[in-house]
Amino acid sequence: EVLLVESGGGSVQAGGSLRLSCTISEDSYSNNCIGWFRQAPGKEREGVAAIYTLDATTYYDDSVMGRFTISQDNAKNTVTLQMDNLKLEDTAMYYCAANTHYVCTYYREVDFEYWGRGTQVTVSS
Repeated sequence: EVLLVESGGGSVQAGGSLRLSCTISEDSYSNNCIGWFRQAPGKEREGVAAIYTLDATTYYDDSVMGRFTISQDNAKNTVTLQMDNLKLEDTAMYYCAANTHYVCTYYREVDFEYWGRGTQVTVSS
């Protein structure tokens, strides 16, 4: 079983930055697709970004391209989502997830078998 634990959420004003971290169980970190998803109140969960840990290839939704950066730290089995120039519409619960079998994408939620519990991000004006 893959265990994922998110951290780093919080409250920030529009235009500010936050960094989210996802720590993955050591035996499940390598050669997997790790994604970040978010769900705002009253909306469906949506994919934000993903990284394939074998070669660090990254994938982004257009809504966050140029503002968010996903990266990995192999020494710490951690995937980080650096979020800059945050907007009100970025407010959501953010989840990291692991896709261990399928082609890596940021949007095919059904391919991600393991999920963390989430961390809240609130952006205010």
